[in-house]
Amino acid sequence: MPNTNHPINGLLDTSMQNLRSLIDANTVVGEAINTPDGTTIIPVSKVSFGFASGGSDIPGKDKEPFGGGAGGGVSVQPIAFLIIKDGKVDLLQINESKNTADRIVNMVPEMFDKMAAFLKKDKTAPAAEPNTEDELSF
Repeated sequence: MPNTNHPINGLLDTSMQNLRSLIDANTVVGEAINTPDGTTIIPVSKVSFGFASGGSDIPGKDKEPFGGGAGGGVSVQPIAFLIIKDGKVDLLQINESKNTADRIVNMVPEMFDKMAAFLKKDKTAPAAEPNTEDELSF
């Protein structure tokens, strides 16, 4: 059965609590920014972190002293902005994707918008009458 009173547990608990206080939902999806023209801008970030800890019980005559340490790093990188204006939501990416699959996925919303606009335009435009003067005859 593991010893829950071991000093490494306190070291890990303290490190994780401090890390939790740094990273919350507002770190990934930032607070909304409202502009005077009614546009709402929401920053989106990528959060990466690494964590390492270690320790050793050093034998001694009276008791076994403990030596240990922990370290971590956090990276917050802005990747996009959600822009909401007039009921329309757009995603403005900061870095273009170099991966083909990511580029295709990122193009899907734009393609849907273009197709919807085309279909809407096609329904509202009157049918064109054929121009018989330009026909070729053999």
